[in-house]
Order: sequence, then C-alpha cells, then structure tokens
Amino acid sequence: MAITLTESAVNRVRTFLQNRGKGIGLRVGIKTTGCSGLAYVLEFVDELAEGDETFEQDGVTVIVDAKSLVYIDGTQLDFVKEGLNEGFKFSNPNQSGECGCGESFTV
Repeated sequence: MAITLTESAVNRVRTFLQNRGKGIGLRVGIKTTGCSGLAYVLEFVDELAEGDETFEQDGVTVIVDAKSLVYIDGTQLDFVKEGLNEGFKFSNPNQSGECGCGESFTV
C-alpha cells in the first residue's frame, strides 16, 4: 500500500510546510460529498491519530487514515500549473468515474 508524490508535489508540500513553520506532514484523505460521492481532502498534520498510515518520500511525510487508504491506495499526487491555474492532481487507479465538474469521484 502506498501513496506517492511527483517531484513537483514533493517540492510544493515542502514549501507549504516550511512557510507554515510547523507540521509533520500532509494528510491525504477522502470525504463523502458531491455528485459522485467522494472527494479528496488535503490538510496539514501536527500530530498523528490512531490508525494513521505514513508514507515518506524525499523528506516529505504523507499521512492517510485507514478508511481513506482503501479508496486511494496506489494514488499518485502531482502538483500542476495549467495557464493561470495551479493545484494538486490525483491519479487514482481505483477511481472508476467522476462527476462532470471534476470535484468528486467514484470507486
């Protein structure tokens, strides 16, 4: 089981954490919402919760709770710039579809 980051994502997360001045890593998870049922959640983590899984890559720690890991195992997180827009992009091999606006997905 693993969550991986591209070099661009590692650099962006590292910058966010340095600018924040604290935190042990980035939590990647899911919540129930939207047209298709699930949406990704990203948040900084200051301390681990019971049942958290951690993945380390190039000095950046990614934290995932056990319930979310079932849906996002094998996901690669990238940070992309497209024109004036920039943000994190998820490549999830478990995803079977997404809503038209791209805000939620199904597994």
